[in-house]
Amino acid sequence: MSAANMDFNDRMLSLGLARVAEQAAIASASLIGRGDEKAADQAAVNAMREQLNLLEIAGVVVIGEGERDEAPMLYIGEEVGTGNGPGVDIALDPLEGTTLTAKDMPNALTVIAMGPRGSMLHAPDVYMDKLAIGPGYPEGVVSLDMSPAQRVEALAEAKQCKTTDITVCILERPRHEQMIAEVRGTGASIRLITDGDVAGVMHCAEAETTGIDMYMGQGGAPEGVLAAAALKCMGGQIFGRLLFRNDDERGRAEKAGITDLDRVYTRDEMVTADVIFAATGVTGGSLLPRIKRVPGWVETTTLLMRSKTGSVRRMSYRTPV
Repeated sequence: MSAANMDFNDRMLSLGLARVAEQAAIASASLIGRGDEKAADQAAVNAMREQLNLLEIAGVVVIGEGERDEAPMLYIGEEVGTGNGPGVDIALDPLEGTTLTAKDMPNALTVIAMGPRGSMLHAPDVYMDKLAIGPGYPEGVVSLDMSPAQRVEALAEAKQCKTTDITVCILERPRHEQMIAEVRGTGASIRLITDGDVAGVMHCAEAETTGIDMYMGQGGAPEGVLAAAALKCMGGQIFGRLLFRNDDERGRAEKAGITDLDRVYTRDEMVTADVIFAATGVTGGSLLPRIKRVPGWVETTTLLMRSKTGSVRRMSYRTPV
């Protein structure tokens, strides 16, 4: 049986995926707060690639560190694994929040998702307009066609609360100044983040813990697919529309097989089959605690999820270093 035709055994592969996220986090731990973004990222990339190549999979990186000529490892299209297992798509960010790690700021994570071959959108490295909410709401309660204020009002009505009870997570960027002003005009509060919008979207799925009800704004399209994989497991809705600044970016999309450049993708269109997802906390935050380092030991906490069963595990791992 060829690798492409082998069953995607998410249960058997899930623990291996957790190890991949853990080792990437451990590799970057010594660089927390050291001010060197590139070194922290490279350490995580090296560890993640090494661990992926131990897995019994025929994997292809569909969301990775960039195009082949831009990234020497974990580039889009790179084959990973032993080649002896099922054919799988892999979306990853070895260190989501390199700046957060370098500055020892909250919510840096190592992130990876895996699904059957052909299950994930091959998003080009362009911007995506994103909107996400957590589980428990009717389909279509919010949409990208609504104004920021309308989204807040619609979610407050669905949640049966006042707009002043809604908290929105937005990347702190000049391009979002008008959006921020409009959201604040509704009375809603905003949690501004400097980086890490995969974590920002994931916060919506655990609003009672994180205090975040909605995520909106423009960020990287690859991160949008990773966030969709997380919500596929955790529950919730995400919508994404690719944004293009020039013909080169439109060409990237066409190269990735995207023909409808104005399409709004839902969660299940970005991730079309059941997936597994793992994230390990690096600097800590609302979702996951930071790596603990004591003389001779390091301890991590990993979020491991399977969309097929809806299972969510938080796993502690301690190892000598």
